[in-house]
Amino acid sequence: MADDIKHYTPDIDSKHAEGLTREVAEFVLNTPFSALSTELLDLGRKSILDGFGLALSGSVAESGRIVQQYLAGQGVRGEATVIGTDMKVPERFAAFANGVGIHADDYDDTQLAVHKDRVYGLLTHPTAPCLPAALAIAEVNDLSGRDLMLAYQIGVEVETKIAEAISPRHYQHGFHATATCGTFAAAAAAARLRGLDLETTLRALGIAASQSAGLRENFGTMTKPFHAGRSSESGVVAVDFARAGWTATDRILESPRGFFQAHGGGFMLEAIHGKLGNPWTFIEPGVSIKPNPSGSLTHPGMTKMLELILENDIRPEQVERVDVGTNHNMPNALIHHRPTNELQAKFSMEFCMAILLLERRGGLPEFTDEVVNRADVQELIGRVHFGVHPEAEAAGYDKMTTIIDIHLKDGRTISGRADFGKGSPANPMTYDEAADKFRGCAEFARWDSARTERIVEAVRELESIGSVRELTPLLAR
Repeated sequence: MADDIKHYTPDIDSKHAEGLTREVAEFVLNTPFSALSTELLDLGRKSILDGFGLALSGSVAESGRIVQQYLAGQGVRGEATVIGTDMKVPERFAAFANGVGIHADDYDDTQLAVHKDRVYGLLTHPTAPCLPAALAIAEVNDLSGRDLMLAYQIGVEVETKIAEAISPRHYQHGFHATATCGTFAAAAAAARLRGLDLETTLRALGIAASQSAGLRENFGTMTKPFHAGRSSESGVVAVDFARAGWTATDRILESPRGFFQAHGGGFMLEAIHGKLGNPWTFIEPGVSIKPNPSGSLTHPGMTKMLELILENDIRPEQVERVDVGTNHNMPNALIHHRPTNELQAKFSMEFCMAILLLERRGGLPEFTDEVVNRADVQELIGRVHFGVHPEAEAAGYDKMTTIIDIHLKDGRTISGRADFGKGSPANPMTYDEAADKFRGCAEFARWDSARTERIVEAVRELESIGSVRELTPLLAR
């Protein structure tokens, strides 16, 4: 990858990069609602509904319990809803709690890559940092569903274009892009909803960048969703301090000591300059909605594995071994080969294959500590072998090519290949399919079914809602 890294290290003092932060800030402030096409609105509604469902299921996760306990202990009171609870807290803390909730089960949407050396699934989870910040501010300030949608789309666009532009070294050397680039999403959405002027927005982006943090070594622990919550909160804090007069640089992206250079050693200017909303990332290359509560890199394999199991009626006792091959970046993220808890299992290709053989499904009820540590699960994990396959490596890193060979005890081998999983733009979910996923998350959180259906319909008509306060009570206990 050395050549790729050099490619992403231009002379960032050049006149061509000057004004990049200002270009981003102008996009944040000047993009009208009319710039959102019908297709873009439809895609946004699906991801927003998905985010609400994941915040509900995340509210009953152990991480959710700890966050709620922490906030209660701080004695903070406010007007912003912590989804899935009866808590009302200041906007920054609602952004934090709901960001953690959306990412708690690693079940949230995923940015696709544009360039061949950008690793699919290793860019950002765009909704988790952006939606909570936008929702909290829109609720407290009695703004409309239309306001919420526009701020959300702007924030996601800023986040994803920054993630696409930064050198791949950023992720490869240990940064978690959802945490780092997500801070810009939250700041952009908050700046738009707060009605900042250009200079204040530039300072807000500078403050946000200095809070940008999150390390991949924490994958498979509660600190991974902590990243999403903290980035959402940091964006709100950055905007509020900028409004108060706090100073920061106005060139945080392009500076030799700024975000791109410090966090990645460089960036591809042409991936962001002139590209904001041109095209919108939601449209091209798109955003995937996850079919399973595990790392997105497992999903093509899980989609194909389940097809093979059902088509051939494969039973676990028939299986001698399973070989799973991908490009070399995927084992670099799916690091838990013998998981012992649910969070590790989300980053274990071996568990994901084994649980499908045993249960023929891999949803929230399967990703629990109890299931992961069952004797039959652990035994079958030992029969799954995960590594690099030359065919998958040659397919490019912008895909998640996964090649499966199921070796049966009777001598047969059943094989398949998938580049993308269900929920990707290549195999998209409809709104109704996303609603079914939402219902599963709501049921997991023991949510009232009548209110569940009202949320589905409210988000379907989000831009017609006069006040976000009509929606948030449906998300609160």
